Amino acid sequence: MLAKLFTYSLFGIDAKSVEVEVDISPASLPKTTLVGLAEAAVKESIPRIERALVNSGYHRPIDRIVINLSPADLPKEAPSSDLPIALGMLAASGQVGTERLAEYSVVGELALDGSVRPIKGALSMALQARNEGRKGLLVPAENAREAAVVEDLDVIPVGSLAEAVGFFTGELPIAPTVFRWEDAVREYGKYTVDYSDVKGQESAKRAVTVAAAGRHHLLMIGSPGTGKTLLAQRLGTVLPNLSPEESLESTRIWSAVGRLTAGQPLLMTRPFRSPHHTISEPGLVGGGSTPQPGEISLAHNGVLFLDELPEFNRRTLEVMRQPLEDRCVTISRAVGSVTFPASLMLVAAMNPCPCGFRGDPKRNCNCSPMQIERYLSRISGPLLDRIDIHVEVPPVPFRELSNDKVGTNSDSMRDSVMGARERQAHRFRETPGSLNGTMSPRQIRTVCKLGSDAESLLKAAMEEMGLTARAHDKILRVSRTIADLDNSENISAVHLSEAIGYRTLDRVYWAG
Repeated sequence: MLAKLFTYSLFGIDAKSVEVEVDISPASLPKTTLVGLAEAAVKESIPRIERALVNSGYHRPIDRIVINLSPADLPKEAPSSDLPIALGMLAASGQVGTERLAEYSVVGELALDGSVRPIKGALSMALQARNEGRKGLLVPAENAREAAVVEDLDVIPVGSLAEAVGFFTGELPIAPTVFRWEDAVREYGKYTVDYSDVKGQESAKRAVTVAAAGRHHLLMIGSPGTGKTLLAQRLGTVLPNLSPEESLESTRIWSAVGRLTAGQPLLMTRPFRSPHHTISEPGLVGGGSTPQPGEISLAHNGVLFLDELPEFNRRTLEVMRQPLEDRCVTISRAVGSVTFPASLMLVAAMNPCPCGFRGDPKRNCNCSPMQIERYLSRISGPLLDRIDIHVEVPPVPFRELSNDKVGTNSDSMRDSVMGARERQAHRFRETPGSLNGTMSPRQIRTVCKLGSDAESLLKAAMEEMGLTARAHDKILRVSRTIADLDNSENISAVHLSEAIGYRTLDRVYWAG
């Protein structure tokens, strides 16, 4: 007897439809054969499924069983097909009726006792099920809230194989899981940090405000312990809240790699990723035999923080250059190409020299010019050009550390950011989603026109600092953001001067 069910396999962050065909026929030699380009994790599932059937109280077919996972040219590497294969074996052996199987898709990993374990990529699978016109999707109970985000789809949570069988036979009615956006925001949409926690560093907070307002990449340079990490970790508190579309995009990525907290339906705060400097190229940009997203995609719609920037492998940093410009990364393999989104804010931090105390008024730097030059040369000029704002983070004096006065907090910074973002939304209303930090050269020429005084100032800065054409455009983008924060329609020499100040580290550290 032949039974057919529908399930999904992840390819990157997208769910691909898979048809599970189970055929059971009498044979002299009982044998179970699995075909359909199944990877090791799927091939090893057969003994697990057979024991789950027996331990759940069902009869294990002892005839010849052929299981086909179609299409045959699509790699299947996750154990999410355990539950549909088990149901197919029961249906093909006559233990479960097949009337409702065609209406629903099924995903889930089985344990030996028949319980259903959570899987990766439930959100993408639910989206694909809706696109295919399925009535519903059976998912592990722990994935139900995540999959229920998708509207117009009945998401049925099951905790065991017996529950899934009971649902399909009609003996166990299971109500679909309901998702409420307001409940998710209340439970997962709060930050536990604030910029009021950071003593002093008002100039650095100003640079953070400018970066957040226009989505500019930021580099902080300072001695150890000056607060660079604290400043980076709080950046999400001044950015706009995630829109439903952004939340869905980011959640799909996190779900595909199994990083979503159990029971959490969506990411409700901006992602913040801080990989260690020993990370590999595939770990940063993505890779693998079947492409998987890396840290730059996990930071999509959020912040990627690279602490101790010169300690990263230079080649690893170089592979980020194109994704930072294109806001996506394409991974090509023999099985196909996958494009992952990577629209993020890059925030980097570094010491001014190997010992970290160059320019510190209290501690001496013992680094030689050659050591400093070698240290700073670990960061290439092209990568530095792609970072819009460079700011020094000096040591905080004791009087500010011991002062009870609360400095600039996240709420006031966020108000400024939101005002500037509103002006950008109006300016770029014909290209929704555009911001000053992502302006094209044509847009720069249109919205960043300078008066004679400002133009003379920019020309002098370019000649004195030896800046590249890309740095020239970065200065104009940042000055446009500063003018927006000042609620000014025109870019004045004052705005341009502040933007140029955020590039002076080109001269101080890299001019030779």
